[in-house]
Amino acid sequence: MYKIKVFNNVSQNGLNLFNSGRYEVSQDVEDPHGIILRSYSLHDMEVPPSLLAVARAGAGVNNIPIDRYAQEGIVVFNTPGANANAVKELVLAAIFLSSRRIIEGVQWANSLKGSGDRVAPLIEKGKSNFTGPEAKGKKLGIIGLGAIGVMVANDAHALGMEVTGYDPYISVESAWRLSRGIHRAETIDEILANSDYISIHIPLMEGTKGMIDKDILSKMKRGVRLLNFSRAQLVKDDDLLEALKSGHIGKYVTDFPNDKLLGEENVIPIPHLGASTPESEENCAYMAANELKNFLEMGNIKNSVNYPECELHPCPDSAQRLTIPHKNIPNMVGQITACLAEKHINIANMINKSKGDYAYTIIDIESPTNGDVLNRLSAIDGVIRVRLI
Repeated sequence: MYKIKVFNNVSQNGLNLFNSGRYEVSQDVEDPHGIILRSYSLHDMEVPPSLLAVARAGAGVNNIPIDRYAQEGIVVFNTPGANANAVKELVLAAIFLSSRRIIEGVQWANSLKGSGDRVAPLIEKGKSNFTGPEAKGKKLGIIGLGAIGVMVANDAHALGMEVTGYDPYISVESAWRLSRGIHRAETIDEILANSDYISIHIPLMEGTKGMIDKDILSKMKRGVRLLNFSRAQLVKDDDLLEALKSGHIGKYVTDFPNDKLLGEENVIPIPHLGASTPESEENCAYMAANELKNFLEMGNIKNSVNYPECELHPCPDSAQRLTIPHKNIPNMVGQITACLAEKHINIANMINKSKGDYAYTIIDIESPTNGDVLNRLSAIDGVIRVRLI
Protein backbone atom coordinates (compact mmCIF):
# COMPACT_ATOMS: atom_id res chain seq x y z
CA MET A 1 0.00 0.00 0.00
CA TYR A 2 1.27 3.47 -0.89
CA LYS A 3 1.20 6.16 1.77
CA ILE A 4 0.40 9.75 0.76
CA LYS A 5 1.03 12.63 3.15
CA VAL A 6 -1.11 15.73 2.56
CA PHE A 7 -0.12 19.28 3.46
CA ASN A 8 -2.46 22.29 3.15
CA ASN A 9 -6.11 22.12 2.13
CA VAL A 10 -5.83 20.16 -1.09
CA SER A 11 -9.16 19.69 -2.88
CA GLN A 12 -10.86 16.50 -1.75
CA ASN A 13 -11.99 15.76 -5.31
CA GLY A 14 -8.34 15.42 -6.27
CA LEU A 15 -7.50 13.30 -3.23
CA ASN A 16 -10.41 10.99 -4.03
CA LEU A 17 -8.36 9.66 -6.95
CA PHE A 18 -6.28 7.77 -4.39
CA ASN A 19 -9.30 5.87 -3.04
CA SER A 20 -8.58 2.60 -4.79
CA GLY A 21 -7.65 0.45 -1.80
CA ARG A 22 -3.97 0.86 -2.68
CA TYR A 23 -3.46 4.11 -0.78
CA GLU A 24 -3.43 5.50 2.72
CA VAL A 25 -3.98 9.26 2.48
CA SER A 26 -3.67 11.51 5.52
CA GLN A 27 -2.04 14.60 7.00
CA ASP A 28 -0.70 12.38 9.78
CA VAL A 29 0.72 9.50 7.76
CA GLU A 30 4.32 8.54 8.60
CA ASP A 31 7.00 7.26 6.21
CA PRO A 32 5.14 8.49 3.11
CA HIS A 33 5.91 7.33 -0.41
CA GLY A 34 4.40 10.50 -1.81
CA ILE A 35 3.58 14.03 -0.70
CA ILE A 36 0.90 16.27 -2.18
CA LEU A 37 0.81 19.92 -1.14
CA ARG A 38 0.20 23.51 -2.13
CA SER A 39 2.29 26.21 -0.44
CA TYR A 40 3.66 24.36 2.60
CA SER A 41 7.46 24.67 2.78
CA LEU A 42 9.46 21.45 2.76
CA HIS A 43 12.88 23.12 3.00
CA ASP A 44 13.32 22.34 6.70
CA MET A 45 11.59 18.96 6.69
CA GLU A 46 13.69 15.88 7.29
CA VAL A 47 13.34 13.64 4.25
CA PRO A 48 12.06 10.16 5.11
CA PRO A 49 13.90 7.35 3.25
CA SER A 50 10.53 6.12 1.98
CA LEU A 51 9.79 9.30 -0.01
CA LEU A 52 9.69 8.78 -3.78
CA ALA A 53 7.88 11.83 -5.10
CA VAL A 54 6.30 15.20 -4.27
CA ALA A 55 3.43 16.73 -6.23
CA ARG A 56 2.78 20.46 -5.97
CA ALA A 57 -0.83 21.42 -6.69
CA GLY A 58 0.24 24.59 -8.49
CA ALA A 59 2.97 25.85 -10.78
CA GLY A 60 5.52 27.44 -8.42
CA VAL A 61 7.90 25.13 -6.57
CA ASN A 62 9.99 27.56 -4.53
CA ASN A 63 8.62 25.88 -1.38
CA ILE A 64 10.33 22.61 -2.35
CA PRO A 65 14.10 21.91 -2.32
CA ILE A 66 14.06 20.53 -5.86
CA ASP A 67 17.84 20.25 -6.31
CA ARG A 68 18.34 18.39 -3.04
CA TYR A 69 15.45 16.09 -3.87
CA ALA A 70 16.90 15.37 -7.33
CA GLN A 71 20.15 14.24 -5.68
CA GLU A 72 18.14 11.78 -3.60
CA GLY A 73 16.07 10.48 -6.52
CA ILE A 74 12.87 12.16 -5.34
CA VAL A 75 10.82 13.33 -8.31
CA VAL A 76 9.08 16.70 -7.91
CA PHE A 77 5.97 17.40 -9.97
CA ASN A 78 4.01 20.61 -10.55
CA THR A 79 0.80 21.30 -12.44
CA PRO A 80 1.52 23.63 -15.37
CA GLY A 81 -1.61 24.81 -17.12
CA ALA A 82 -4.04 23.63 -14.44
CA ASN A 83 -4.70 27.21 -13.36
CA ALA A 84 -4.09 28.73 -16.79
CA ASN A 85 -7.70 29.73 -17.46
CA ALA A 86 -8.01 31.43 -14.07
CA VAL A 87 -4.86 33.48 -14.66
CA LYS A 88 -5.90 34.26 -18.23
CA GLU A 89 -9.20 35.73 -17.05
CA LEU A 90 -7.38 37.97 -14.57
CA VAL A 91 -4.97 39.15 -17.28
CA LEU A 92 -7.90 40.12 -19.50
CA ALA A 93 -9.43 41.96 -16.54
CA ALA A 94 -6.11 43.75 -16.04
CA ILE A 95 -6.19 45.01 -19.62
CA PHE A 96 -9.53 46.68 -18.94
CA LEU A 97 -8.59 47.89 -15.45
CA SER A 98 -5.43 49.53 -16.77
CA SER A 99 -7.33 51.25 -19.58
CA ARG A 100 -10.75 52.38 -18.43
CA ARG A 101 -9.85 53.73 -14.96
CA ILE A 102 -12.54 51.52 -13.48
CA ILE A 103 -11.01 51.23 -10.01
CA GLU A 104 -10.51 54.99 -9.70
CA GLY A 105 -14.06 55.62 -10.89
CA VAL A 106 -15.58 53.16 -8.43
CA GLN A 107 -13.60 54.64 -5.55
CA TRP A 108 -14.73 58.14 -6.50
CA ALA A 109 -18.37 57.07 -6.85
CA ASN A 110 -18.28 55.54 -3.37
CA SER A 111 -16.91 58.82 -2.01
CA LEU A 112 -20.20 60.50 -2.98
CA LYS A 113 -22.10 58.55 -0.34
CA GLY A 114 -24.36 60.92 1.60
CA SER A 115 -24.80 63.39 -1.26
CA GLY A 116 -28.47 62.44 -1.65
CA ASP A 117 -30.17 63.73 -4.81
CA ARG A 118 -26.91 65.34 -5.91
CA VAL A 119 -25.29 61.94 -6.65
CA ALA A 120 -26.64 61.60 -10.21
CA PRO A 121 -25.64 65.11 -11.40
CA LEU A 122 -22.26 64.83 -9.64
CA ILE A 123 -21.58 61.58 -11.47
CA GLU A 124 -22.55 63.09 -14.81
CA LYS A 125 -20.26 66.02 -14.17
CA GLY A 126 -17.30 64.01 -12.86
CA LYS A 127 -17.31 60.97 -15.11
CA SER A 128 -15.10 62.68 -17.69
CA ASN A 129 -12.23 62.41 -15.21
CA PHE A 130 -12.21 58.64 -15.72
CA THR A 131 -12.15 58.25 -19.47
CA GLY A 132 -9.82 55.66 -20.93
CA PRO A 133 -9.15 53.93 -24.25
CA GLU A 134 -10.84 50.79 -25.51
CA ALA A 135 -8.78 47.63 -25.91
CA LYS A 136 -10.23 46.75 -29.32
CA GLY A 137 -7.80 47.57 -32.11
CA LYS A 138 -4.87 48.13 -29.75
CA LYS A 139 -1.61 46.20 -29.92
CA LEU A 140 -0.90 43.57 -27.26
CA GLY A 141 2.56 42.07 -26.97
CA ILE A 142 2.98 38.80 -25.11
CA ILE A 143 6.38 37.71 -23.84
CA GLY A 144 6.22 33.95 -23.31
CA LEU A 145 3.78 31.63 -25.06
CA GLY A 146 3.26 28.82 -22.59
CA ALA A 147 -0.13 27.60 -21.41
CA ILE A 148 -1.24 31.00 -20.06
CA GLY A 149 0.38 33.13 -22.74
CA VAL A 150 -1.35 31.19 -25.52
CA MET A 151 -4.75 31.53 -23.84
CA VAL A 152 -4.27 35.27 -23.33
CA ALA A 153 -3.19 35.67 -26.96
CA ASN A 154 -6.16 33.78 -28.38
CA ASP A 155 -8.81 35.49 -26.24
CA ALA A 156 -7.34 38.97 -26.68
CA HIS A 157 -7.35 38.40 -30.43
CA ALA A 158 -11.00 37.35 -30.19
CA LEU A 159 -11.69 40.68 -28.45
CA GLY A 160 -10.33 42.50 -31.48
CA MET A 161 -6.82 43.26 -30.29
CA GLU A 162 -3.81 42.99 -32.57
CA VAL A 163 -1.68 40.38 -30.80
CA THR A 164 2.01 39.63 -31.27
CA GLY A 165 3.83 36.95 -29.31
CA TYR A 166 7.49 36.38 -28.61
CA ASP A 167 8.88 33.07 -27.41
CA PRO A 168 12.06 31.60 -28.89
CA TYR A 169 11.44 28.36 -26.98
CA ILE A 170 7.78 27.83 -27.82
CA SER A 171 6.74 24.19 -27.65
CA VAL A 172 5.08 22.38 -30.53
CA GLU A 173 1.97 21.91 -28.36
CA SER A 174 1.72 25.66 -27.67
CA ALA A 175 2.29 26.48 -31.34
CA TRP A 176 -0.59 24.21 -32.34
CA ARG A 177 -2.93 25.95 -29.88
CA LEU A 178 -2.18 29.47 -31.12
CA SER A 179 -4.82 31.18 -33.25
CA ARG A 180 -3.79 31.87 -36.84
CA GLY A 181 -4.36 35.55 -36.21
CA ILE A 182 -1.45 35.83 -33.72
CA HIS A 183 1.66 37.50 -35.14
CA ARG A 184 5.11 36.17 -34.32
CA ALA A 185 7.90 38.49 -33.25
CA GLU A 186 11.43 37.49 -34.27
CA THR A 187 12.97 39.55 -31.46
CA ILE A 188 11.78 40.89 -28.15
CA ASP A 189 12.51 44.42 -29.37
CA GLU A 190 9.55 44.14 -31.78
CA ILE A 191 7.26 43.56 -28.81
CA LEU A 192 8.77 46.40 -26.80
CA ALA A 193 8.67 49.07 -29.47
CA ASN A 194 5.20 48.52 -30.90
CA SER A 195 2.88 47.33 -28.13
CA ASP A 196 0.23 49.40 -26.33
CA TYR A 197 0.03 46.60 -23.75
CA ILE A 198 2.69 44.08 -22.76
CA SER A 199 1.90 40.94 -20.77
CA ILE A 200 4.73 38.89 -19.25
CA HIS A 201 4.39 35.10 -19.14
CA ILE A 202 7.86 33.69 -18.59
CA PRO A 203 9.17 31.49 -15.75
CA LEU A 204 11.41 32.86 -13.03
CA MET A 205 14.88 31.41 -13.46
CA GLU A 206 18.41 32.63 -12.92
CA GLY A 207 18.50 33.95 -16.47
CA THR A 208 15.16 35.81 -16.24
CA LYS A 209 15.43 37.30 -12.74
CA GLY A 210 15.34 41.09 -13.07
CA MET A 211 14.92 40.77 -16.83
CA ILE A 212 12.53 43.73 -17.02
CA ASP A 213 15.09 46.39 -16.14
CA LYS A 214 15.86 49.97 -17.11
CA ASP A 215 17.15 48.96 -20.53
CA ILE A 216 14.08 46.86 -21.43
CA LEU A 217 11.68 49.45 -20.02
CA SER A 218 13.31 52.23 -22.05
CA LYS A 219 12.63 50.31 -25.27
CA MET A 220 8.90 50.12 -24.58
CA LYS A 221 6.46 52.44 -26.27
CA ARG A 222 5.76 55.51 -24.16
CA GLY A 223 2.57 55.11 -22.13
CA VAL A 224 2.54 51.32 -22.43
CA ARG A 225 0.49 49.33 -19.95
CA LEU A 226 2.65 46.58 -18.45
CA LEU A 227 1.06 43.45 -16.95
CA ASN A 228 2.96 41.00 -14.75
CA PHE A 229 1.13 37.84 -13.74
CA SER A 230 4.21 35.60 -13.73
CA ARG A 231 6.57 36.47 -10.86
CA ALA A 232 7.48 39.66 -9.00
CA GLN A 233 11.24 39.13 -9.33
CA LEU A 234 11.11 39.36 -13.13
CA VAL A 235 10.80 43.14 -12.80
CA LYS A 236 13.30 45.47 -11.12
CA ASP A 237 11.08 47.61 -8.90
CA ASP A 238 13.32 50.68 -8.73
CA ASP A 239 13.68 50.85 -12.51
CA LEU A 240 9.94 50.37 -12.91
CA LEU A 241 9.04 53.13 -10.44
CA GLU A 242 11.38 55.52 -12.21
CA ALA A 243 9.72 54.72 -15.55
CA LEU A 244 6.26 55.19 -14.02
CA LYS A 245 7.15 58.57 -12.53
CA SER A 246 8.52 59.79 -15.86
CA GLY A 247 5.34 58.66 -17.61
CA HIS A 248 7.23 56.29 -19.90
CA ILE A 249 5.22 53.40 -18.42
CA GLY A 250 1.55 54.34 -18.25
CA LYS A 251 0.28 51.63 -15.89
CA TYR A 252 1.70 48.61 -14.12
CA VAL A 253 -0.64 45.82 -13.08
CA THR A 254 0.85 43.04 -10.99
CA ASP A 255 -0.44 40.04 -9.10
CA PHE A 256 2.64 40.24 -6.84
CA PRO A 257 2.60 43.57 -4.98
CA ASN A 258 5.23 44.52 -2.40
CA ASP A 259 5.80 47.43 -0.06
CA LYS A 260 7.61 49.49 -2.70
CA LEU A 261 4.68 49.30 -5.11
CA LEU A 262 1.73 49.74 -2.75
CA GLY A 263 0.20 53.21 -2.88
CA GLU A 264 2.16 54.24 -5.97
CA GLU A 265 0.27 56.16 -8.61
CA ASN A 266 -0.42 54.15 -11.77
CA VAL A 267 0.27 50.82 -10.04
CA ILE A 268 -2.64 48.42 -9.75
CA PRO A 269 -1.70 45.86 -7.08
CA ILE A 270 -3.74 42.66 -7.18
CA PRO A 271 -3.32 40.40 -4.10
CA HIS A 272 -2.12 37.26 -5.93
CA LEU A 273 -5.55 36.24 -7.16
CA GLY A 274 -4.37 34.52 -10.35
CA ALA A 275 -5.29 31.00 -9.28
CA SER A 276 -7.86 31.93 -6.63
CA THR A 277 -10.84 30.16 -8.13
CA PRO A 278 -12.47 26.94 -6.93
CA GLU A 279 -12.11 25.52 -10.45
CA SER A 280 -8.37 26.20 -10.47
CA GLU A 281 -7.79 24.61 -7.07
CA GLU A 282 -9.67 21.48 -8.14
CA ASN A 283 -7.82 21.29 -11.47
CA CYS A 284 -4.46 21.57 -9.71
CA ALA A 285 -5.32 18.91 -7.12
CA TYR A 286 -6.68 16.54 -9.75
CA MET A 287 -3.62 16.95 -11.96
CA ALA A 288 -1.16 16.58 -9.05
CA ALA A 289 -2.89 13.41 -7.84
CA ASN A 290 -2.82 11.88 -11.32
CA GLU A 291 0.89 12.66 -11.69
CA LEU A 292 1.65 11.04 -8.35
CA LYS A 293 -0.47 7.96 -9.10
CA ASN A 294 1.09 7.52 -12.54
CA PHE A 295 4.56 7.65 -11.02
CA LEU A 296 3.95 5.43 -8.00
CA GLU A 297 2.01 2.78 -9.91
CA MET A 298 3.78 2.86 -13.28
CA GLY A 299 7.04 4.75 -12.72
CA ASN A 300 6.11 7.28 -15.40
CA ILE A 301 7.18 10.92 -15.11
CA LYS A 302 5.13 13.77 -16.52
CA ASN A 303 5.47 17.46 -15.55
CA SER A 304 8.49 17.05 -13.30
CA VAL A 305 10.68 20.05 -12.53
CA ASN A 306 13.80 18.08 -11.60
CA TYR A 307 13.66 14.95 -13.76
CA PRO A 308 12.92 14.43 -17.47
CA GLU A 309 9.57 13.56 -19.00
CA CYS A 310 9.68 9.78 -19.28
CA GLU A 311 6.66 7.58 -19.97
CA LEU A 312 6.49 3.99 -21.15
CA HIS A 313 3.30 2.08 -21.87
CA PRO A 314 3.23 -1.34 -20.19
CA CYS A 315 4.58 -4.13 -22.34
CA PRO A 316 2.32 -7.23 -22.42
CA ASP A 317 5.37 -9.52 -22.35
CA SER A 318 6.84 -7.95 -19.21
CA ALA A 319 6.69 -9.43 -15.72
CA GLN A 320 8.09 -6.47 -13.77
CA ARG A 321 9.26 -2.91 -14.27
CA LEU A 322 12.48 -1.30 -13.06
CA THR A 323 12.75 2.46 -12.64
CA ILE A 324 16.15 4.02 -12.14
CA PRO A 325 16.92 7.71 -11.54
CA HIS A 326 20.62 8.28 -12.15
CA LYS A 327 23.26 10.82 -13.06
CA ASN A 328 23.34 11.96 -16.67
CA ILE A 329 26.82 10.63 -17.44
CA PRO A 330 28.20 8.39 -20.23
CA ASN A 331 27.68 4.61 -20.26
CA MET A 332 24.97 4.53 -17.58
CA VAL A 333 22.48 2.65 -19.77
CA GLY A 334 25.21 0.27 -20.92
CA GLN A 335 26.16 -0.62 -17.36
CA ILE A 336 22.52 -1.12 -16.36
CA THR A 337 21.69 -3.40 -19.30
CA ALA A 338 24.96 -5.31 -18.88
CA CYS A 339 24.05 -6.01 -15.27
CA LEU A 340 20.71 -7.47 -16.35
CA ALA A 341 22.35 -9.52 -19.11
CA GLU A 342 24.75 -11.07 -16.62
CA LYS A 343 21.75 -12.35 -14.69
CA HIS A 344 20.09 -13.62 -17.90
CA ILE A 345 17.23 -11.13 -17.56
CA ASN A 346 15.71 -10.25 -20.92
CA ILE A 347 14.50 -6.70 -21.58
CA ALA A 348 11.01 -6.47 -23.10
CA ASN A 349 11.04 -2.69 -23.52
CA MET A 350 12.89 0.32 -22.17
CA ILE A 351 13.23 4.09 -22.35
CA ASN A 352 15.90 6.52 -21.16
CA LYS A 353 15.55 10.30 -20.94
CA SER A 354 17.82 13.01 -19.56
CA LYS A 355 17.40 16.53 -18.20
CA GLY A 356 20.41 18.55 -17.12
CA ASP A 357 22.51 16.61 -14.61
CA TYR A 358 19.98 13.82 -14.17
CA ALA A 359 18.47 11.02 -16.23
CA TYR A 360 15.77 8.41 -15.76
CA THR A 361 15.46 4.90 -17.14
CA ILE A 362 12.41 2.63 -17.24
CA ILE A 363 12.96 -1.03 -18.10
CA ASP A 364 10.28 -3.69 -18.53
CA ILE A 365 11.76 -7.13 -17.92
CA GLU A 366 10.34 -10.46 -19.06
CA SER A 367 11.02 -12.47 -15.88
CA PRO A 368 10.82 -11.62 -12.18
CA THR A 369 14.04 -10.53 -10.54
CA ASN A 370 15.32 -10.56 -6.99
CA GLY A 371 17.08 -8.45 -4.40
CA ASP A 372 20.55 -9.42 -5.62
CA VAL A 373 19.94 -7.79 -9.00
CA LEU A 374 18.53 -4.67 -7.36
CA ASN A 375 21.58 -4.43 -5.11
CA ARG A 376 23.95 -4.80 -8.05
CA LEU A 377 22.12 -2.10 -9.99
CA SER A 378 22.17 0.19 -6.95
CA ALA A 379 25.93 -0.29 -6.66
CA ILE A 380 26.62 1.15 -10.12
CA ASP A 381 28.38 4.49 -9.73
CA GLY A 382 25.90 7.19 -10.72
CA VAL A 383 22.72 5.24 -9.95
CA ILE A 384 20.71 7.14 -7.33
CA ARG A 385 18.04 4.59 -6.48
CA VAL A 386 16.36 1.53 -7.98
CA ARG A 387 12.69 0.68 -7.70
CA LEU A 388 10.89 -2.50 -8.72
CA ILE A 389 7.22 -2.24 -9.69
